[in-house]
Amino acid sequence: MKTILCLLLTACTAFAADKPTTPPEFAAITDDPKLPRVLLMGDSVSIAYALEVRKLLTGVANVHRVPANCGSTKVAVGYYGLKRWLPDANEKWDVIHFNHGLHDLSYRFADDRDKNDQGEYASPTNGGHQNVPPEVYEKNLRQIIARLKQTGAKLIFASTTPVPESDATKYVKDSELPYNEVAKRVMTEEGVIWNDLWSLVKARQAELQIPRNVHFQTQGSSVMAKQVAERIQQALPKN
Repeated sequence: MKTILCLLLTACTAFAADKPTTPPEFAAITDDPKLPRVLLMGDSVSIAYALEVRKLLTGVANVHRVPANCGSTKVAVGYYGLKRWLPDANEKWDVIHFNHGLHDLSYRFADDRDKNDQGEYASPTNGGHQNVPPEVYEKNLRQIIARLKQTGAKLIFASTTPVPESDATKYVKDSELPYNEVAKRVMTEEGVIWNDLWSLVKARQAELQIPRNVHFQTQGSSVMAKQVAERIQQALPKN
């Protein structure tokens, strides 16, 4: 009997160890009803600064995070995106801070994979195409904004951070520039606040960004978190 119990305990322990855990950035939070509600929505760059933004706004706002990498604008307007991230048509938010761009400008093969069977990244030199071309990016952004406005939130859009020469050749240096140009025009026309993370990072790119990578050192995420928190606080309702 003792042997059976030991085996059962071992099996349960192994199951618990194998059971996936929710990343802390994606964990649901309990609102303080006295504070305004903020939602962060975006790609892996925004995931990396989410916890620090929440910490910086402790006692100021309830900072939620969409429990997913929101990827490209194509994902956001598709069956997986906003329909799942904002399932309640009547849910209200005070501020939504969002970004899309890196996944839009990255290259894909015709079968929509970013790597072929040989492990090569899609690029302009091997038949790759940009995941979402700028003209479709604009259309998708406007569709996203229309849905986000239904929440009653003040909207903030973060510009796409600099794309360096990258070991992942699906990212082409400076390819974010035309996308940011499109986004800036759309945000101006739609009355969305522009959070210029591109300029913030560009001035310190070598210091803040991982070499030959679109992602960031811990310090880089912290620098962005501070500016994101400041822009959110400025946009919150004034008591």
